[in-house]
Amino acid sequence: MTATSDFTRVLADAARTINRPHTVAETLEAIAQTARVSVPGFDHVGISLVHRDGTIETMAATDDLVWALDSVQYELGEGPCVTSMREEPVVVVDHVRHSQRWPRYVPRAVKHGLKAQMAMRLYVDDNGTMGGLNFYSTEREEVSEQAPQVAEVFAAHAAVTLGRVRELDQLQEAVRSRQQIGQAVGVLMERYQLDEAAAFNFLVRVSNQNNLKLRDVAAGVVADAVSRHASS
Repeated sequence: MTATSDFTRVLADAARTINRPHTVAETLEAIAQTARVSVPGFDHVGISLVHRDGTIETMAATDDLVWALDSVQYELGEGPCVTSMREEPVVVVDHVRHSQRWPRYVPRAVKHGLKAQMAMRLYVDDNGTMGGLNFYSTEREEVSEQAPQVAEVFAAHAAVTLGRVRELDQLQEAVRSRQQIGQAVGVLMERYQLDEAAAFNFLVRVSNQNNLKLRDVAAGVVADAVSRHASS
């Protein structure tokens, strides 16, 4: 089998694997685990997401070492993971112990046994960053020549899959919220003899006055109704 055909087969298998899960959590876990066996030369892999406020959070990892090294980079605000999301989309670091680019991160990473690292940005679209894939090696000093190419194609598949699952999750959450708000409106209409508009406006006022999400206010009303019914 040629290197090209082997490369194609690995990516095809990876794409099928990360498309099987149906929840965001399951998809994140599948991406991390599949990346570890698909991208050559790395023992530990994690996936990070960027929140709207710019903070970065590890969402899935193959082992505790990833959580530890990711946390160090977030704490210091430096390291390949942070650099890949804010400056360069792909960061490859051979012989980590000799790198002088991240003077605070490297000594702490070496203490954890890190020898080589690669960070790959995940794009949500042409203008935005969804997060990143973080690859760590405690066995090899040098990153395989094929690793960046394989990881880049894998990351493209992963971003598309994760984006689709997140959109579905948001849609399902919106439906659940709408249903819960409808239930709360019904409770208020019955309890206080209000019409639908007045009951909904009541929820909105409570939401605004207490700086709470409307769905959380609705959930509280529904929970209170269930509690009263159970105790009666």
